[in-house]
Amino acid sequence: MTDGTGGAVGSPGGGEPEVSDSLKTFGEVLKAFRKRARLTQEQFAEQIGYSVQTIAKIEQGRRFPQPDFVERAEEILDAFGVLRGAARHLSRQPGLASWFRQWARFEAEAVSLYTYECRLVPGLLQTEAYARAVSFSVPPLPDEQELNERVTARLARQDLLATSRKPPTAFSFIVEQAVLERHTGGEEVTRELFDHLVEVVERHWNVEFQLMPLRQAVHAGLDGPLRLAETADNHWYGYSEGQENGRLITDPKEISRLHQRCAKMRSQALTPEDSLGLLKRMRGAL
Repeated sequence: MTDGTGGAVGSPGGGEPEVSDSLKTFGEVLKAFRKRARLTQEQFAEQIGYSVQTIAKIEQGRRFPQPDFVERAEEILDAFGVLRGAARHLSRQPGLASWFRQWARFEAEAVSLYTYECRLVPGLLQTEAYARAVSFSVPPLPDEQELNERVTARLARQDLLATSRKPPTAFSFIVEQAVLERHTGGEEVTRELFDHLVEVVERHWNVEFQLMPLRQAVHAGLDGPLRLAETADNHWYGYSEGQENGRLITDPKEISRLHQRCAKMRSQALTPEDSLGLLKRMRGAL
């Protein structure tokens, strides 16, 4: 079971997610050093170059701190190497399957992220209600704790969309129109999802959103979903996902083929402007 952007969720076939005790402990230690330095979350966020929301989630144990964050925090808070040492023992938060975690690290640090999705709305663009509807759609059904862990992990990853990140990640989403026509979760969930998508596209200048029309005689994405991530040092990685598994792609020739397909699909899909217009018309028709 996946969230549509490689954001795999814990499931029997995908591997059990790890406990979050280490994340909570790291968050408490970080908060103690921040308070020792007499910094509010807002002041600390300004100095470290991350959003207040990210600081809060790390301190709550809901967000995995990236290596750059740990190093900056060490320097700013004069933490005697404690944060650096604690970070070496961190495990991922519940909700992310073991086979997805390596890609999640690249995703969290990427300067560019390309996503093509033909199954469901990418996890980075989902609402809570849609995420819950997706989780209830595919057997086996989760229990309440597992469901909450899935949704929490998925929504926490949406911090990546923030334009306050330095630098902000450049996103390109291509989503099949048929995915939205499916009305997963029902009419109310779909209305909220459409409103959310419109808001994200209009407010986030770093997000490019394109719809692939229902009728497309030549389609470069027939092999299925694909994702590409560019790291800060300009290395590219790919990711492909199927049922109960995911595969990180590092071979340059494979990466090149994925780039070719992605570029072709961007030319085949509706323009961002036309996609937004269609999205609004679909919302108005509900």
